[in-house]
Amino acid sequence: MPPSDSGTDSGADAASGWDSGSASPLPRGLLADDTLPLYAQIAARLWADASADGARAGDRLPSERTLAARYGVSRVTMRAALMDLAARDMVESAAARGWFVARPKESPAPGGGRDSHGAGERGGDAHTVEGFADYAAKHGLVTHSRVLNSTVRPATVSEAETLRVGPGATLFEMRRLRFLDDQVVVVEHNRVPLALCPALAETDFTEASLFATLRNAEPPQLPRVADYSVEARQPDAAERELLEITDATPVLLAHQLAFNQDGRPLELTLAIYRGDRYHFRASITS
Repeated sequence: MPPSDSGTDSGADAASGWDSGSASPLPRGLLADDTLPLYAQIAARLWADASADGARAGDRLPSERTLAARYGVSRVTMRAALMDLAARDMVESAAARGWFVARPKESPAPGGGRDSHGAGERGGDAHTVEGFADYAAKHGLVTHSRVLNSTVRPATVSEAETLRVGPGATLFEMRRLRFLDDQVVVVEHNRVPLALCPALAETDFTEASLFATLRNAEPPQLPRVADYSVEARQPDAAERELLEITDATPVLLAHQLAFNQDGRPLELTLAIYRGDRYHFRASITS
């Protein structure tokens, strides 16, 4: 868990509010500031202010209490903002010491969690979210898909808010049934802002990988981190037929929002897995 304020404030708020002395300045413009929830707006302001004040990798941030007062929000909101930045490897916490501007990762981190497609690992590269096809290739499995429908359409208000695009912005939407070694595993519903990768509308996803197509976009769209949640329920009649369920096997619903290298929402996915053919694994870090 991130540290509390107790006993961690000494020397944190001198001058501009950031310690200094590291070698390289912070990158700018990693967070958009439009149509964001409050915690994300605060995260964007905090990062912009840190950059403007000359904060560098390794510098200690003021305490959560101090930052909450500075930005006029609750400690809960400030903690959420810091966690949002931490998820993008922009800040990091140290037990009993506070929050720091993250240092560049010089070596791969040990294994991480599953991505939105439930079969990929964030293993050798802690900064990359792997997709279903990536997982299959790594484990020597054969994958293919049956595209149920694929279209380009305007974003709904809810989708626009989640993906941080304007209402009515063009989305690429696809539903497909995915197989590993000819065994049906998951029904996926993907939505991606088409402007990020216009080639999506012309790609045959019967064999092609969505994440590989995004990585080959110009400029490349690299899935870095993802918000991910899973819940179990009984399948409905259509899901039973698609997933070839004939008994009491439950399905697992996985909701994911993947972010690209700039911290921008990249892909919104709802995946419905056969419960007996899906294994969720994750690593929890401080």
